[in-house]
Amino acid sequence: MDLLHNLLDPKWWLGLLGPFATIGVLGIIFAETGLLLGFFLPGDSLLVAAGVFSTVEAAAAIPGLTPLSFPVLLVLAPLCAIAGAQLGHHLGATFGRRLFDKPNSKLFKQEHVDKAEYYFQKFGPAKAVVLARFIPIVRTFLNPVAGMLGMDRKRFFLWNCVGGILWTDSMLIFGRVVGSAVPDIDKYILPGALVIIVLSLIPIVMEFVKGRKGGGSGAPESGGKHRLGAPTTPARRDIQP
Repeated sequence: MDLLHNLLDPKWWLGLLGPFATIGVLGIIFAETGLLLGFFLPGDSLLVAAGVFSTVEAAAAIPGLTPLSFPVLLVLAPLCAIAGAQLGHHLGATFGRRLFDKPNSKLFKQEHVDKAEYYFQKFGPAKAVVLARFIPIVRTFLNPVAGMLGMDRKRFFLWNCVGGILWTDSMLIFGRVVGSAVPDIDKYILPGALVIIVLSLIPIVMEFVKGRKGGGSGAPESGGKHRLGAPTTPARRDIQP
């Protein structure tokens, strides 16, 4: 339970990284979007916290932490998010279904892949690549799914850039503004992180509810009706360059 608490707490991550916090945040953003095992890493909450602790007042609340470089984060965080997603797309395009053809474990659940494919088909490739940035877990798995389903690399790169910039910089700027405006903001980081996680999960919950009301046509079942090897015909038409 303590480990889960720490993993959800951006302050724990920043305290662990200490003077290397800026570099650490960039590495985590790359891993969360580019490596399948990175789905458990904090994304939204860490970016907001990085913006908060780029202020001198907030950074003083964590022993050993120097203020994160806000200009560096604004420039390099989108680049790391874009590079990570591009790596995920490349892995999906290179290895195809084999990348996901593994049994469920504590770290890997087939339903995560099914959800990513569902959003890809529901919204279409371009919109899905952008919107997935704001949905935990889905943003990790959608990139290799897009590659596996044949989304053109150049088209993926275009919308990957749009989504990566919107996601990272909006979260960083929000954190910076809040960190500058709210006294003792460090006390509210963990509750704020939980709120961000809940808000970002709302789209998944809404799709699940809509699926239940519509007789099961909403979010994909993890049992396998909506499998990766057989995307629907509309999705195949959508991904032509």
